Amino acid sequence: MKKLNLILILFLSLNTFAQNVNDKINLFETNLSHWDKSTSKKSSLKERMAFYNANAVSIAVIKDYKIEWVKAYGFADVSEKKEATTQTLFQAASISKSINSLGILKLVQEGKLGLDDDINNYLKTWKFPYDEISKGKKITIANLLSHKAGLSVHGFGGYEKGKDLPTIIQILDGLKPSNSIAVRSIFEPGLKFEYSGGGTTISQLILENTTGEKYEDYMLKNVLTPLGMSNSSFNQPASKDKENLLATAYINGKEVKGKYHIYPEKAAAGLWTNPTDLANYIIETQLSLLGKSNKILSKEMSAKRVENNLGLFLNDFKGTKYFGHSGGNEGFVCHYVGSLEEGNGVVVMTNGSNMKIVEEIVSSIAGLNNWKNYPLEPIKESIASAIKVASEKNIDKGIELYKNLKKTKPNEYNFSDEGELNNLGYEFLKDNKIDSAIKIFSLNVTEFPTSVNVYDSRGEAYFNKKEYALSKKDYQKVLELEPTNQNAKQILLKIQEVSKK
Repeated sequence: MKKLNLILILFLSLNTFAQNVNDKINLFETNLSHWDKSTSKKSSLKERMAFYNANAVSIAVIKDYKIEWVKAYGFADVSEKKEATTQTLFQAASISKSINSLGILKLVQEGKLGLDDDINNYLKTWKFPYDEISKGKKITIANLLSHKAGLSVHGFGGYEKGKDLPTIIQILDGLKPSNSIAVRSIFEPGLKFEYSGGGTTISQLILENTTGEKYEDYMLKNVLTPLGMSNSSFNQPASKDKENLLATAYINGKEVKGKYHIYPEKAAAGLWTNPTDLANYIIETQLSLLGKSNKILSKEMSAKRVENNLGLFLNDFKGTKYFGHSGGNEGFVCHYVGSLEEGNGVVVMTNGSNMKIVEEIVSSIAGLNNWKNYPLEPIKESIASAIKVASEKNIDKGIELYKNLKKTKPNEYNFSDEGELNNLGYEFLKDNKIDSAIKIFSLNVTEFPTSVNVYDSRGEAYFNKKEYALSKKDYQKVLELEPTNQNAKQILLKIQEVSKK
C-alpha cells in the first residue's frame, strides 16, 4: 500500500511539474513581455519574431542546474520550407570564444601552456611582430582571452561559400585572400580592455602549434565530446554529415548569399551548435564552480576563468553574478547567460540579424524563472525599425520621422543606442544606397558626436562613394578621439595612395 502511495505521489509531482513548465511556455509564447508592468501591451513571440525579421529562434532554458525545457520556432530555411527543430545548428559566432577558452585553459591546467607567459614562447609557425606600440611589454595568453592584449581586429566578416579561404597566418598578417586587416598592437598590453577577435585567433594558432593537431579535431576530442556537445563542431566549412542540420543565415529577412558564410577564424567565430549543447556547457561551468564536476576544468581553474573574464563576461547585479557572451555572424545572432548560484540560465540562437529579439527573450525567461537581481528594464521599441519603411521610401522623410518621434515619444523608442542608426546605415550601404547611408550616419554623428564608431561608419560610406576628402576628415576625427585606432590609420594611408593616382 505504501509503495502504491509513493508511486502516486511521484506521478502527481511529475504531472504538476509538467503542467507548471507548460504554463510557463504558454505565457512566454503568448506574451513575451509579461514581466513588464509598465505597459499593458501584449505581443506574442511569433509577432516579435516577425517584427525583427527572425525566421527561426531556438531556446534552451536552465533551472536548478538542469535543462528545464527546449523549443525551436520558425524556419531554418524559408525557401526550402525547412522548419527549425531543437537539433538545428546555428553559427555561435563570438560565443565560440567561450568554448575556445576551455580548450586553451585545459592546456594551461596540464602544464603545456603558461597563462602569463609571452605568447611567442608557444607560437612556432608564426611570431607576433612586437613594435614600439607595445612599449616593451609582452602579450600573454591571459591577455588574449580577456581582450586586454591591446590588439586590432574586433571581428570577422567571414567568406562566401566557394571563395578562396585564407590560412590562419594570412589572416593574422592581413594578406589576401584575407578580408580583414593585420592583427597588430594598437596600445600596450594589459592597459585596458579592447575586444579583439584577432587576439582570439592568435590563441587558435597557439593551440595548434602546441598540440600538433587541427584546431577542430582537438576541440572535438577534448572539449565538445566531454561536455556532451554531441552535435557541435568547429569544422569550417561544416562537415558533410552536419549539412542537413544547418540553419540558413538571413540579414533583415534576406537570405545570405550561399546560405551562410564560412569562418576560418574558428576560435573566434567558427562554432556550429545548438542551444541544448550550449546549455550543457553552461551547466558544466556552474557545477565545476561548485566542485561537483570537472569534465574539462578543475574548480580552481573554472573560478579563475570566470573571475578574470577569460572567454566570457561576468556581470554583478547587486551581489548576484551572471556569466555570459553574445555572438553575431553574418545572418546569425545569439546569446547565453548563466548564474553563478542557483543554477539558472538560458541560450537563445537565431538566424537573423537583430539582437533585440534575443534580448527580449532573455528578459522574458529571467522573469518567468524569477532570476535573483537580474535587471529587467522596460522594453523600448527599436527606433531604427520604426523609421526603416519610411526611410526606404524617402530618406529625408525617415529622418524627419526620427526627429518627430524623439520629440513626441522619447520614452517609447530606443534613442540611447548608437547601434540602432548605425545598423540601419549599413543596411543601406550593403544595398548600395550610399547617399541614404551617409544621411543616416550623419544623423548618428549629430546624435553621438563623441563616438568613434559613428565617424568611422560615415568615413567608410564616403570612401565607398569616392568622396575621399570627406572620408579623410571623418577618419581624422576618429584619430582625434582615439589616437591608437589602427583601422583609421590604414584607411588614411589608402586615401593618400588613391589621391596620388
